[in-house]
Amino acid sequence: MTNIKNVEEYIRMQKAAIASNPECGNSHYNLAVGYLGQKKYDEAENELHEAISCSPNLAEAYVQLGGICLQRGDLEGCLEYNRRAVKARAGFAEGWGNIGFVQMQLGNIDEAIPALEKAVRWNQKFLQAYTTLANAYLAKGRIEESIETNLKVIGMEPNFPVAYNNLAIAYLENGEFELAIENADKAVELGYEVAPQILEELNTHR
Repeated sequence: MTNIKNVEEYIRMQKAAIASNPECGNSHYNLAVGYLGQKKYDEAENELHEAISCSPNLAEAYVQLGGICLQRGDLEGCLEYNRRAVKARAGFAEGWGNIGFVQMQLGNIDEAIPALEKAVRWNQKFLQAYTTLANAYLAKGRIEESIETNLKVIGMEPNFPVAYNNLAIAYLENGEFELAIENADKAVELGYEVAPQILEELNTHR
């Protein structure tokens, strides 16, 4: 689905599949994905509800509905759909990651941490969940765990600037100024905008 023509062709195929088998949840889900590609959120939402009515355990459909809620700024709706996703499939890493992300946005760090820990347990390569988890640990003052989690991210993706920024903050909190400076410099080098107050504080230790 790299261009408009391909998306339209894809949508036509899914509509044909639904016409021949209206009860196929996957076809409704696939059609919704096509609509999302065109940013037709209302049409996508309708098809996702159709998908769920045909296949109540289609965890991906709940996650996509959560994404539409997020698009509309409805964090509580996003949270609710992702809770339904992990109820449909307990080991669904993406659902747990989204729950953790939204709880962080809502300032519920104690609820975010266990959800994010589940996300990375079910998918040990889930970079975004590790990064959010590292932030959550940092916010709770669990500095060593934050450092360890960010290092895991860098081990998987050595050019992930957010992790270097987070490490700079964690090392700064720990009073490890050389490491903080080194990681802040790396984040900047990779194009990340480190907060001016962090850079200012680090410059006093150069």
